[in-house]
Amino acid sequence: MEQHPGKGAPLVELDLYRTFLVIAECGSFSKASEIVGRTPSAVSMQIKRLETTLGVAVFAREGRSVRMTAEGEALLGYARKILMLNEEAVSMFRSPSVEGEVRFGAPSDFGTRFLPNILARFARTHPGVSVDVHLDGSPQLLKSLKQNELDLILYTARPDSEFALGGEIVYTEPLVWVGLEGGIAHQRDPIPLAVSISGCPWRRAARIALDKAEKPYRIAYQSFHSAGQEAALLADLAIAPFPASVVNPPLQLLDERHNLPEIGNYNIILKEAASAGKATDAFARHVVECFKELNPAQAARAMSA
Repeated sequence: MEQHPGKGAPLVELDLYRTFLVIAECGSFSKASEIVGRTPSAVSMQIKRLETTLGVAVFAREGRSVRMTAEGEALLGYARKILMLNEEAVSMFRSPSVEGEVRFGAPSDFGTRFLPNILARFARTHPGVSVDVHLDGSPQLLKSLKQNELDLILYTARPDSEFALGGEIVYTEPLVWVGLEGGIAHQRDPIPLAVSISGCPWRRAARIALDKAEKPYRIAYQSFHSAGQEAALLADLAIAPFPASVVNPPLQLLDERHNLPEIGNYNIILKEAASAGKATDAFARHVVECFKELNPAQAARAMSA
């Protein structure tokens, strides 16, 4: 007998997945209730319904905070994919038919981190739009946009930088010091740094943090791509300022325990040319939605606004 999708298995409401993701991020039912616009008891009931449907506990309560169980961690990826597919399905039918070309610029290191997901999903919902991608440093991208060589750009900037003005912040993440697990590069005096070329906001943020802490350092290695910087880290020749989300073994996060100061956050900012048309507008909205899914709390705030 043919098995039809959805028959036999209980279905989970999308709102339950959204609330689950927000709690997973902020680690608190009370904080999540403020973000999703529900009372703490209503949020607890949502999670109870989710756990009853799945037959497992997704959170373990520890006083005022919660942590995900192994089952909750396994559900995390599924929840994100389900909400993403729902958004794609709705966009397919509700988005007006758009055609044209978008000249899109982004920092080089975004190529493997964010662009594959953004481009693949947009191609499915807007097949009539072609996207011409340019990868470059943030200062050059801003210059190209101003000269009308690009229609839309993503670029990075420190929150207190003048470059952070005039665009839409789509993502915020901590910058952290990174070095080789068990390495000694951070113990050298002056501290050897592996950084991008001059003008990179991560490079400037790292130097400001070390200057404020009165920690001597030297620029030991420079590379336009983070892969070049990572090579110096893997050889234990230097440390580098990287986004927290990219720290994976054999690299490790270095902090005050290693006598290093906090660097602070960086923003990913979306900026559109004044002359941009409908295709660019559609792609810009799509980029914003993709980044919201990386930050469930931010997405929930937008939905409740």
